Amino acid sequence: MAAELTVERPGTLTTVQDHPGRLGLWEVGVPPSGPMDERSLRVANLLVGNEPGAAALEITLAGPSLRFSSDTVVALVGAPARARLDGAGDVPFDRAFAVRAGALLRIGALKGPGLRLYLAVAGGLAVASHLGSRSTFTLGGIGAPGRPLAAGDVLPIGATSAGHDAALAATGADAIATPPADAAAFARVLAATPADAVAAPTLFESPWILHVAAGPHGAPELLTEAGVEALLGGGAAWTVHHHSDRTGIRLVGPSIAFARADGGEAGLHPSNIHDSAYAPGAIMLAGDAPVIVGPDGPSLGGFVVPAAVIAADLWKLGQLRPGDAVELRAVDAATAADRAARHEAAVAALAAPPPPEPVDAAARVVRPAFAAPGRAGSDAPGGPASAAPVRAGFDAPAVRYAPLGDAHLLVEYGPQRLDLALRVRIHALAEALRAAAPDGLGELTPGVRSLLIGRDPRRLGERALVALLRELERRLPAAREVELPSRTVRLPLSWDDPAAQEAVARYAQSVRADAPWCPSNIEFIRRINGLDSEDEVKRIVFDATYLVLGLGDVYLGAPVATPLDPAHRLVTTKYNPARTWTPENAVGIGGAYLCVYGMEGPGGYQLVGRTIPVWSTSGRAQGLEDGLPWLLRPFDRIRFEPVTHDELTRLRDGFHSGATAVAIEPGTLRPAEHAGPLSAAADAFATRRAAAFAAERAAWAEAAASAAMPASDAAAPVTSSAAPAMPASDAADAAPTGAPA
Repeated sequence: MAAELTVERPGTLTTVQDHPGRLGLWEVGVPPSGPMDERSLRVANLLVGNEPGAAALEITLAGPSLRFSSDTVVALVGAPARARLDGAGDVPFDRAFAVRAGALLRIGALKGPGLRLYLAVAGGLAVASHLGSRSTFTLGGIGAPGRPLAAGDVLPIGATSAGHDAALAATGADAIATPPADAAAFARVLAATPADAVAAPTLFESPWILHVAAGPHGAPELLTEAGVEALLGGGAAWTVHHHSDRTGIRLVGPSIAFARADGGEAGLHPSNIHDSAYAPGAIMLAGDAPVIVGPDGPSLGGFVVPAAVIAADLWKLGQLRPGDAVELRAVDAATAADRAARHEAAVAALAAPPPPEPVDAAARVVRPAFAAPGRAGSDAPGGPASAAPVRAGFDAPAVRYAPLGDAHLLVEYGPQRLDLALRVRIHALAEALRAAAPDGLGELTPGVRSLLIGRDPRRLGERALVALLRELERRLPAAREVELPSRTVRLPLSWDDPAAQEAVARYAQSVRADAPWCPSNIEFIRRINGLDSEDEVKRIVFDATYLVLGLGDVYLGAPVATPLDPAHRLVTTKYNPARTWTPENAVGIGGAYLCVYGMEGPGGYQLVGRTIPVWSTSGRAQGLEDGLPWLLRPFDRIRFEPVTHDELTRLRDGFHSGATAVAIEPGTLRPAEHAGPLSAAADAFATRRAAAFAAERAAWAEAAASAAMPASDAAAPVTSSAAPAMPASDAADAAPTGAPA
């Protein structure tokens, strides 16, 4: 009989995760997921003889009760808790122990320090792989079972005996829990499980020291020197907010000073920028609140990123509890590389992670690398490269290379403005870099005017990568010479759909009844754009052709799009604070962008209606290609067709089964046709909109003054998006939600 694990009590939040998670889909809004504390999961697997990345259980806050069908070996690593095995009493942590067939393992509450515990079983958990990983992304329903475990769930355990060699050869690695390099990796399991090995206990710090490396957005361009000092000036200045979860860790502490009054057409708050990619560990400023992107966080968003947690310290995010004190301690590239090497060596040796180095008061001074990210060079592996703007050709835009932590590089083109030519150049650069395929290249995630490049610092140094990028830059075609496939996808839109109205009503009832966008988002869009009636808003949305600039803005293939004709460019601020609930496939406008929400969750775009899904895992929906679950592609054009709520309900019901036809017409995008000065109509609309914006801000400032509120809190609303539980709102300007939303 196949070995199984049965869940009799699920605990607070128990999921299946593997390491490094689900890679390769960040650019379409699928996060890597995987363990919040990768160190504990990997060590637990090594203790039972598994490959370090095998699928295991991540246990949060309170543990489950699990019954095992066969004799096996188990290890528990991470936050302490009481764990008892029927007939055997308390079981040890940080070492393997035997479990007999039929035994029940009860794991109690994790009372701290730490928040998460990992359980590995010899052979790993043989749940089905989904999109290349066994990890669970609960918000998107991805994985097996695609949700937290529930009572009655039965999880298969991978084969472990030496006799598995023949079965492995016959069935292939995909049939087992842990895909090893060869069958020999399984021969040692159980028979050679390192039962006498003991791992060093997890080091729980107080306060927690998070070492951070430079991000792409610093002083003096976006933050002031004082703002950087407040973020990274040393000491336990930050506290973990209770609205923190796998999407992101929200921090509470000193206010951050920005170098500009607002984000222009990206949004009214100075933290807002045109959508750019994030990386796990990136510290975004969601309005005034720092949020550290977690493994289930958004891939795109419109917030500045002044720093990022280094790779060696990412495991600590999984053990942060609400109320914990946190210090963000700046390190240079050489220190980050050294700590990464020591961290990997410690995992392999089952040793403790490297402790934080002692510092004196003078060492807490913010270094120039953080005041102007990456301006000083270094020959260390992964050392910061020059970030000064350069030009590669006569008509090429200025290009800037800036580190985002110690494992990513952000390429930014041109000034902070919406420009189709810049997005086209980003596409050309990404294609050229994929073709060059340097050793150590990671995921590529395009933004509106930027490209985030992942890399393995041990194999691809930052200077070598920048040198390659400069060479590729000289070969890129001018945007006016490019032609791109550009389908027209016609989507039904139920204007002011009841589901969108419900989201606004819930917000007014439970979050902020006096928000300027309540009770009607459409009325707010009308007012802030200087239009005469709500019918004008409707006419513009249905007349516009929206060009898809990126996917995954609010997860799962959700498009971030903007009108090809600037005369149709409605611009709004986003909710502040965010909505706690947005219906799946709601259509909203935030900043200068339109988004279709790929799934239910928090949000901040001003809602105008609802459409059909843009993501399907059934494989039967019309319009999908090669079995991939996302409907849209970059540079597609979206046209909305009006339908009633009842008609939309029928179309939505038929989408996943393939009964709903999606009208898709092939075409070509020629950027040269959309270059040049604004039309008279677009120019007049921009002038009218600017006046309406100014009037709205003045009204907010007056209301704030009369209510004895700081004017900046009202006059500079967060216009970004998804913050997990943060001020702005959605993963589209994504800030993670901090708490399960």
